[in-house]
Amino acid sequence: MSELGARASGQGRIFQTSGDQYIEEHHHHYDAGAGGPLFGRQVVPPAGSGPAAPDSVRMPLVGRAPGILRNREELREALGAAVAGPGGEVHVVHGMGGCGKTALAHWLFNEAVREHGRVGFWVNASELMSLRAGMLAVAGDRGAEAGELAAAAAGRRAAADLVWHHLDHSTDPWLLVLDNADDPAVLEGGAWLRSSDRGTVLVTTRHATSPLWRGPGVRRHALGVLPLEEAAQVLRDLAPEAGDLESARKVAERLGRLPLALTLAGSHLAHQLLESWSMDEYDRKLGEESTAIVDRGAAGHGGSQSRQLVGRTWQLSLDALAEQGLPEATTLLRLLSFLAADPVPLSVLVPVARGEVTLVGLEPALRAERLEPALKGLIDHSLAELVSVDGARCVRAHGVLLDSVAGGVPQDRRAIVAEAAASLLEAALPGQGSDSPETRSQLALLAPHATRLLAVAADERTAFLAVRVLRQVYDSGDYAAALALAPAVVASVRGVLGADHRLVLDARHLRGTALFRMGRFAEAEASHREVLERRETLLGADDVDTLHSCAALSQSLDLLDRDEEAESWGRRALDGYRRVLGEESTEALFIWCGLIELLPQLGKEREFAEEGPALIEAAERALGPDHPTTVLARHDYAGGLFQFGRHEEAEPLARRVLADRTRLQGPEHPLTLSATSLTARIAHGLGRIDEAIGTMKELSERRARVLGHEHPFAAHDRAWVATWQVEARG
Repeated sequence: MSELGARASGQGRIFQTSGDQYIEEHHHHYDAGAGGPLFGRQVVPPAGSGPAAPDSVRMPLVGRAPGILRNREELREALGAAVAGPGGEVHVVHGMGGCGKTALAHWLFNEAVREHGRVGFWVNASELMSLRAGMLAVAGDRGAEAGELAAAAAGRRAAADLVWHHLDHSTDPWLLVLDNADDPAVLEGGAWLRSSDRGTVLVTTRHATSPLWRGPGVRRHALGVLPLEEAAQVLRDLAPEAGDLESARKVAERLGRLPLALTLAGSHLAHQLLESWSMDEYDRKLGEESTAIVDRGAAGHGGSQSRQLVGRTWQLSLDALAEQGLPEATTLLRLLSFLAADPVPLSVLVPVARGEVTLVGLEPALRAERLEPALKGLIDHSLAELVSVDGARCVRAHGVLLDSVAGGVPQDRRAIVAEAAASLLEAALPGQGSDSPETRSQLALLAPHATRLLAVAADERTAFLAVRVLRQVYDSGDYAAALALAPAVVASVRGVLGADHRLVLDARHLRGTALFRMGRFAEAEASHREVLERRETLLGADDVDTLHSCAALSQSLDLLDRDEEAESWGRRALDGYRRVLGEESTEALFIWCGLIELLPQLGKEREFAEEGPALIEAAERALGPDHPTTVLARHDYAGGLFQFGRHEEAEPLARRVLADRTRLQGPEHPLTLSATSLTARIAHGLGRIDEAIGTMKELSERRARVLGHEHPFAAHDRAWVATWQVEARG
């Protein structure tokens, strides 16, 4: 046996042995203030070895404590009251990695010691060895004899019983922090978690659902991200010279208001040497390089510790899940990381659980019977949470977490994960052509995930999927959502397929129609002219897509009061559709509706009287009475009758249209609102002014809610109401 040249902490020595040699060395330490031994260490063979004592349990083991703890007022008040009171409570603060649990515990520790005269103890509860060592050190601090500690360390005495005996008999009130208790089994196995009238226990953990947290006298507190204003102020606390509050808000929002990410970002901005980014520049870098750059702020600040790195902190939980027999949790989180940080409907995952969709090539494989345990594991470890959106049950993960996980997917596995995510989204999409309120709600949940998938895994399949989603969102009547979605889809698909690909022109066409529906008629006209020019050059004058552009251009010109041009382009589209697709094709009948709407504006009463009934008859025969184009034909014919002053004929048809729209598309659909407007104007024309005012006032509120207060149609509604009110008073 020989003594090595290395040094141990305190007065200990390090020995190297060979053969079956036993080493026993005792060190007794005395605290002059407490008047008794702190801890006795016994080094014994591996089979019965006890954990090494921590250097201190009287100080918080915090890598980087915040100078100012922002927000958390309600929780701080509850915890502050606990350490101000007599004791006896256990408080469990749970939340995702990086949400500030340890920072909150650090604040409470100082509050208890400095403001309320308690003895503070801080124990790392992340694993059994550190927990046992820390708790035995606490017992030593509270008066346990060296022999008692040695017996507990060697397993000859119940360690937890010894610790809690001395805590229960402490002459001083205390606060015990059990930090990073992410595996509740570590506490549960030895009955380490107890309460005492002499003190208060605070547990911080990522594990949200353990039965251990539901015991008597245990109070649970969920900890999430910061509100925006407080999140921005964290950045300003750390890097006040880097930008104003508005710039800080942008960075904070992009970082999902996660305290760890904010702390690292602020530290980076405050300690730059070779670069000098402002917050605006940092925000731009985040957009270009993802949140992977955040961990640069850890340099020189204990950043090698996984819990101090955004890119590593989640891996601790995934490793724990793998050790518990759930490696599929990593697979599931990788799938979610290729989707958006918005809620993901559980209906996206159900086909896998039912065996209706098989995800090929994933490692570890995500089999049907393992999906629910994997999902539960993510939720238990605060890597995801269940939320409800408009009655739909969803799973949601934090955006910075998703960025980190997506960035960590090996390059040779990315295509496989993207294929699996695309398969899930495709299976979850509603049938094309549906515009019910349920469809709009479903698409609103799915749309962000299609664009995120296209951003992280751009290829032909994800491009087609994104444009399909854009088309379905538009067809569902959610025009504002379609317009918000379109620019990102157009840009991303163009980047994958090239500016002149047919799919790119489809996406640009959809953006133009969304502009039209949102009342931006001049922009819509310009957009449709550009797409028409490209389509005519690349595809030819009689290609169906070229004819679609002619029809869309006609609609925009109509709302710009350029009726002759609108009719010309509409006739060209109608003739082309009839020639290419057939006299009674859906496309031909649809643009014919637009022409029926134009004829009264051009004063062509004879043509209107001939073509209007013929259109309705053809649509009912070819498409059926409830087809959207058939309903549109009746709508436009009723509107024309009204414009020609034939109010009595128009009213029953307009009311039928309103009933059909409400039944088929819901009361809030923009076309239902248009039908409501027509019935109000007809009522006014028939002299029922009070009825007209009441209907139009209600409509103006609904239209502003659905399309926006500044939409031209909403402004028209308000103008009608004002005019009719003056008329009623006169």
